[in-house]
Amino acid sequence: MTILKTYARLWTGNLDQALPLLTELVGAAPDLRLEFGPVELAAIGDFLVIAGPAAAAATLPPATTTVVVSDLDAVHETLSSHGAEITFGPAVGPTGWYLFARHADGSEAEYVQWKPELVERILR
Repeated sequence: MTILKTYARLWTGNLDQALPLLTELVGAAPDLRLEFGPVELAAIGDFLVIAGPAAAAATLPPATTTVVVSDLDAVHETLSSHGAEITFGPAVGPTGWYLFARHADGSEAEYVQWKPELVERILR
């Protein structure tokens, strides 16, 4: 199992308003932009920008980071062996397979195994 990339999560009410500043700060356009249920997502640099109404955000599992990994099954085993609780998933989403976990210390993260074409396009 390898961590391929991590993203700090930024919540906003309007993705189109948030992206120009981040595009200038990062020096690049978003690598990924999609809608997932009631929210829009954009990956830009080391940020995962999540936009949507507060009510939609309240329904999503809490996490402060998204971690892209090479093998979600191995991560699941490692998390469990260290006393983490899987709070959602594993499930399939538009970018691949993911789960949310509460670590034994109480911190929460999303772990994602991207589809191979995303790894190739964004990380290579």
